[in-house]
Amino acid sequence: MTDPARTPDPATIARRLPRGTAIVYRHFGAADRRRTARNLAALARDRGLILLIAADADLAAKVGAGGVHWPQRLLWRAERFGVTTVSAHNIGDVAHAERFGADAVILGPVFQTASASGNPPLGLFRASQLARTCPLPVIALGGVNARSSTHLAGRGFSGFAAVDAFKNQTA
Repeated sequence: MTDPARTPDPATIARRLPRGTAIVYRHFGAADRRRTARNLAALARDRGLILLIAADADLAAKVGAGGVHWPQRLLWRAERFGVTTVSAHNIGDVAHAERFGADAVILGPVFQTASASGNPPLGLFRASQLARTCPLPVIALGGVNARSSTHLAGRGFSGFAAVDAFKNQTA
C-alpha cells in the first residue's frame, strides 16, 4: 500500500516486489497522480504485478490498472473495476464489503501502527476471528513488518499488506 507521505516514491518499492504481488496506489488526490499511476501501471505490466488504484475507477481504467481499492468511508460511491478490494476495520465493515461484492477485504489495523487512520488495533485474536469467518480473502494491514508477519500464518489471512515496512527499502 502506498502513502504519499510515507512512500513518496512508490515506483522504487514496486521494482522490488515479487511477481504476482498487488500494489495499491493511494494517491489522496496528489497533483501528479495521473503520471504516477501511468508509470506504476507500466511497471506493473513489465514486472507481473497487479496495480490497484485507490478510490478512482476512472483513473484505474485510463491507466490500465488491474483494479481498484475502496476505503470503507467511500464505499457508498464505489464502482467495481477489475479486482476490487475494500478496507474494513470491524465486523460491520467486513459484512459491508461482502454485500458490495468485493473480491477481497483489507482488514486493519491488526497491530499497533503509525498510520493516521485513527483506528485502534484489532489485535491478532480479533482480526484472525474476522478473517476465519469471512467468505472473502482477507489481507492483514496495520503494523505488519518482517517480525509481525510471522504471527499471521495459519490464522485465516490470505496475505498481508504494509506501508512502513518498505520505508527503508527505497535506497
